[in-house]
Order: sequence, then C-alpha cells, then structure tokens
Amino acid sequence: MAFPSDLEIARSASLKPIEDIANEMGLGSHLLEPYGEHVMKIKLDAITELAEAPRAKYVVVTAITPTPLGEGKTTTTVGLGQGFRHIGKRATIAIRQPSMGPTFGIKGGAAGGGYSQVVPMEVLNLHLTGDMHAVTAAHNLLAAMIDNHLYQGNRLGLDLHNITWRRVLDVNDRALRNIVIGLGGSGDGIPRQTGFDITAASEVMATLALARSLPDLRERLGRVVVGYTEDGTPVTAEQLNAAGSMTVLLRDAIKPNLLQTLENTPVLVHCGPFGNIATGNSSVVADLIGIHTGDFLVTEAGFGADMGAERFFNIKCRTSGLRPDAAVIVATVRALKAHSGKYKIVAGKPLPEDLLAENPDDVAIGAANLRKQIENVRLHGVSPVVAINAFPGDFPSEHQAIREIAEEMGARSAVCTHFAEGGSGAAELAEAVAEAADEPSDFRLLYPDEASLREKIETIATKVYGAARVEYSPQANRQLDTYERAGFGNLPVCVAKTHLSISSDPTLKGAPTGWTLPVREVRASVGAGFVYPICGEMRTMPGLSSNPAAVRIDIDDNGDIVGLS
Repeated sequence: MAFPSDLEIARSASLKPIEDIANEMGLGSHLLEPYGEHVMKIKLDAITELAEAPRAKYVVVTAITPTPLGEGKTTTTVGLGQGFRHIGKRATIAIRQPSMGPTFGIKGGAAGGGYSQVVPMEVLNLHLTGDMHAVTAAHNLLAAMIDNHLYQGNRLGLDLHNITWRRVLDVNDRALRNIVIGLGGSGDGIPRQTGFDITAASEVMATLALARSLPDLRERLGRVVVGYTEDGTPVTAEQLNAAGSMTVLLRDAIKPNLLQTLENTPVLVHCGPFGNIATGNSSVVADLIGIHTGDFLVTEAGFGADMGAERFFNIKCRTSGLRPDAAVIVATVRALKAHSGKYKIVAGKPLPEDLLAENPDDVAIGAANLRKQIENVRLHGVSPVVAINAFPGDFPSEHQAIREIAEEMGARSAVCTHFAEGGSGAAELAEAVAEAADEPSDFRLLYPDEASLREKIETIATKVYGAARVEYSPQANRQLDTYERAGFGNLPVCVAKTHLSISSDPTLKGAPTGWTLPVREVRASVGAGFVYPICGEMRTMPGLSSNPAAVRIDIDDNGDIVGLS
C-alpha cells in the first residue's frame, strides 16, 4: 500500500477547535482574532499578559549544511513539538510562513511532511491571513513614494544611480529581476533602472520579524534607508514621510498566526524572511508570546547552523533578549554521504544508485560537516542534540555511524521516524532535548555590539565558517567606512553567502578550511537592524523551473485543491 500524500494526510486530520488550542496555551478569547475556522491571530497584548507565566525551555532546530536532497528540518521541528506530548510535556512550535514563490516553484509547500505537519495545509501555504501581501503592499508603497519624490523635484537629492530600494512580489518571476521604469510620456515618472525581489527578501519582512511591538516597528520602518545622495548621505523612509503609512498597512500583519499540528500541538506561524540575505527566522513577537505558553518553545532557523542558527543566536536573540536552552541539528544519512564529495546530486533527478547502497564509511567521511555544525552551536554555549532524520532506505549501520560521531563530539543523538509515525517517532528526540535543556545554560553572543563591522565579519568567517581570512573589495571597504561614519557600526552583521556550503563556494562540501571569504559588497538593512556583507551571487528573485509545482496545482470537481505537496 502506497504511503499517503501530505495533502491526503492533512485532510484526514482531526482538528481541535482553534479556541481550545489557544486556551491550552493560556490565551483568553479577548486576545484572539479569528480568521476562518482553524486560524487565529494573537493580539500583542498577550506579551504583557503572559509575562508572569512560567518560562518555557527555548529550543532552536537547525541542521547540517543543506544538500539538494533536503534534511527535513521543518518536519523535524513539527515532529519534535508533537513528540514532547508523548513524554508528558507541553510544547509550542514557532515557524516561518511559507512564501508562495517556493510553493508554486520547486518546494511545493512548507508545512512539514507526512505525519508531522501543520494544518490546515492549504491555508498555511496559500495566503494564510494575508501577512505576505501586507508586507508586499508596505514595501511597494515606499517604492512608489520614492519615485513620486523624484518626479516632484527630488528635494532630498537622491542619486538616481544609488537608489537601493527595489519592488517586491511573492511570486518567482526571473523576468522582473532587472527592469527599467518610468518609460512613456513626461507624466509617467523618471526613467531609471531597478528591479523586483521576492517578498521574503524584503527588508520590510526582516523588520517585521525583528520588531518587538507596533511602536518599535514604526520606529524601525522610519530608519529604513532607501538610497543615498551624491555625497553618500543616506535617505530614509522617515524623510520621505512614508513610514507611518507603511506601519498602518502592517498593523494586523504584526500579530502572529495560531494554527495546530496533526496531533493538535499549537503552532505560531509568523513572518518569512529570506535565509541568505536576512535572518531566516520567524518573528520575535511570536517567541515572546510562545515562551510563556508551555514547557517548551520549539523554533526553527533557516538553512544550516552556520547561517540560520548563527543569525538566530546573534541577531534574533540579541533583539528579543531570550536565551536558548538547547539546539537540535538535523542530519540525514543521504546528506552526509553527499558531503563526502563522492556523488553528483541534481535536484529533481534520480539519486545515484551507489549513494543508496549501505556504506557507513561514506557517512563518516561526510561527517566533517556535522562535526563543524556541532562546534558552531557550542561556540554560543548551547547544548546540541543530533536528530537523525530516518529515511526508509537507510541502514542501521549508517544510523549507528552518525550516533558514534555525535557521541565522539559529546552530543546527544536520537533516530527519528516522525515523518511516518508522527510524535511517537520523535519521542526519543524529545527525551534527549529535554535532558540537554536541563543542563545549565551558558548562552553567549559571538561578538559585542561595540566591535567594528570588520571585526564582526571576521569573527563569523573564521570561527563559524572556518575561513582563514577575509578579503574586502575596494567597494566593500568604502561602504563599511561609510556605514561606520553613519552610526551603523553597532549593528550585528548578517553574512549573505551560499547556503550549500559552510564556505562561500557552493562546490566545497564537508567543512573546508584555509579558504578566503570574499566580501564584494556591503548593504545596510538599518530598519531591520543589521548590516549584510555580500559574499557571492545572491538570487533575491527566484525563477520557475522547467516543471514547477504550479503546473500540478489545481481545483477538482468538488472545488478542493489538488497537487499541493
């Protein structure tokens, strides 16, 4: 009998009334705003009302460096949240909202998988409560205000060749990466080159994710830098009188969304910043609420521990003031074999037969990446737990090889079968995480606020990535000097690099050392509150593949969605 599809499993779920889920969290009806039958928005008053409730243990789920095979990080996050109930603990899960770009592109959804899913699946992956569209509208309102300012005389002296604010859309559309606007007659605006990014890459999204309150969001939006004058002076959204209207558009979007898993564990779904040029983490306000709603708050950080987890520790926790108690590092046999460098893997194509054969030696060779990611978690004083996400074709000897590597590194480990078995398949992981979280916390940030931007970049490059040195282009050096003079030097840094390697070269597997991190450009997300050096080619507007998920998604004769995965 074939294993049912994610959508079939999701539709067979027995959902509790969402009010009951909220009540179990200690959220009264006066703090809730219903959106349809199975979704609630939570008012930010919950942060202060829950402040005296006991604090949950705070757990971040991260991973080894991703491969085209996928490591199942969201599925593991959901499975772990469900698994706590099987050991007599209450958990709340906090994850990012899926972008419709990947939903209709390659990924096809981001609700977890198998019997570890967030439901309703269709609602989660398609629009939810409209937060993505609110971010799109607020971002593009500012873009319109910029071009209107140019048309009305450019009183602030914006340099047309140094306007950094582009437009956004929550769809994969490569044709919009670079465009010329303002063509036509004299009343159609000032012609200039610009482009579109996907909404998840918007600084407004990152700002929303890091804001602690509505007034804080308003202040951050005012600080957004849209471009520079010819003498290098930054021009902000506040100077364009746009920040107030942007905040109005985001007044409801700042409220986290409440859903549930297949096993009725509460899930806070909020914000979806990109994981390569932004933090790759769900919102601060969701965590400030969730930290007082159970025994554990389980959140997820994008990509590997060198990226999402590093930003979780040094940007998100710096902003929220919350201290993590444990970190889960998701690893798979297939991905560790891929990190051996012996196999050519192409997304969407059949896996090499040799990779699927029993070979614990290849797992051991690729384990250099796992060892380094364990070290990266420990750099921040957090206890790591290795989650071995089991696939049907794995062999016990290969799982044992991973267990031995974790034990050698002094880390707990657990084999997880949550995809096929739900929370019961993550009970061993839940036990291991509970033990790790009970250890005394020694959480520490990697660098102080007062360190220079170059010191922050070099600390991450050498300590987290394993680089020998950092090399700055002349442009990057000028930009860093400009940002220091402008008062941005106290901001944390968010290194924009490939997610396919711990290094900046996507072809380097395992845990490369002795290489040089090239910083070719540096940009400032002043509203969000970080500076991001760019170390490679970053696609901020994905394109559709030759066979995108959009060709399979449809409506059947009963009006139900089909093809969503």
